[in-house]
Amino acid sequence: MNATSAMNAMNDHGGPVHLAVYDTYADWETGHTTAYLARAGREIRTVGPTREPVTTIGGLRIQPDLALDELRPEDSSLLILTGADLWDTSDDLAPFARKARAFLDAGVPVAAICGATAGLAREGLLDDRDHTSAVSFYLAATGYRGGGRYADTDAVTDGNLVTAGPTEPVAFAREVLRLLGVYEGEVLDAWYRLFHDSDASAYAVLEKASGAAEEAAR
Repeated sequence: MNATSAMNAMNDHGGPVHLAVYDTYADWETGHTTAYLARAGREIRTVGPTREPVTTIGGLRIQPDLALDELRPEDSSLLILTGADLWDTSDDLAPFARKARAFLDAGVPVAAICGATAGLAREGLLDDRDHTSAVSFYLAATGYRGGGRYADTDAVTDGNLVTAGPTEPVAFAREVLRLLGVYEGEVLDAWYRLFHDSDASAYAVLEKASGAAEEAAR
């Protein structure tokens, strides 16, 4: 059984998923998320500050599919914001936080991990939403007013917003996959146990679900 293709549960796809990319982008933080969205048939499009290439923290060169000012919430099913050194060293990425506000105002989901959560905090988007990040004092340093809504946990979903800390890429993916209806229930739990805990017993659940999905597709 190929665990990476197990149970590609197909729900309503909506529009493409947009992955924000920028210089110093932490390329490892969204690997599970984008891989399993793509496996489930979702289109992944990259959006940069412009259409000029960017370089990730790992030295990968990415050519964005579109520029941020071309992105409209109505053309998307999700905006993913990943950590980057630039979130904490300049205001260069503030336009991405403002775009996140436009998405949330339009009822379109946003998922932010690591330093991107600080960007959302500065934009005021975490003041009235449950959320998490690397550690509470990291967000407190932004001067935001949402400290009372901070949860010391791996990942948090509040309505259409997912947040996670930098050490929780699998939990981040779990919440995104749940939010978009890719996996649910015991299948989602098994997926998480497999990739977070290396729990071999999860294979049986995924195998059964994969077989049921194949049978239903006939």
